[in-house]
Amino acid sequence: MATRYRFGDNENAHFVTFAVVHWIDVFSREDYKEILVESLRFCIKEKGLNVYAWVIMTNHVNLIIACKEGFKQADVLRDLKKFTAKTIIKAIEENSKESRKDWMIWMFKRAGAKNSNNKVYQFWQQDNHPIELSTLEMIQQKLDYIHQNPTRAGIVFEPEYYKYSSASDYHEDKEGLLPIEKMF
Repeated sequence: MATRYRFGDNENAHFVTFAVVHWIDVFSREDYKEILVESLRFCIKEKGLNVYAWVIMTNHVNLIIACKEGFKQADVLRDLKKFTAKTIIKAIEENSKESRKDWMIWMFKRAGAKNSNNKVYQFWQQDNHPIELSTLEMIQQKLDYIHQNPTRAGIVFEPEYYKYSSASDYHEDKEGLLPIEKMF
């Protein structure tokens, strides 16, 4: 499927967003968020990913990222999404306490059957909607958007109190769950 969203220079920061198919609230469970955090940590350490800001919401992820020389953002995100899709689906299937298990697996199979790029399941929507951040105003707007997302959703009163975000790195000068590179 063609899209107007394309990665520009791999070393320049991009705002990306990717969502679970049908906007299913998979990440309302901490176990599944932790899988995503560990995968991002791996990509930072092993795949040349620079993360400047991030947030995991109940059904989608927002990031500001770039890649070190020799790595491509599109490739890193493709691998991240492929790995996390398989790992999270397996975790759902094996979670005896997951009350939504049958429904979610059915939805992922149904989405996978409609997409020839998949063998069985589709967990993530296909696009990442990368937007190259070319001005300080764009960077600040996307940083604010990412960090205010949990507040707008009513999860927390203040952005820096949301565990699955880089807001504490920026607002409290504390290290969060992921090693980030601050933009300002």
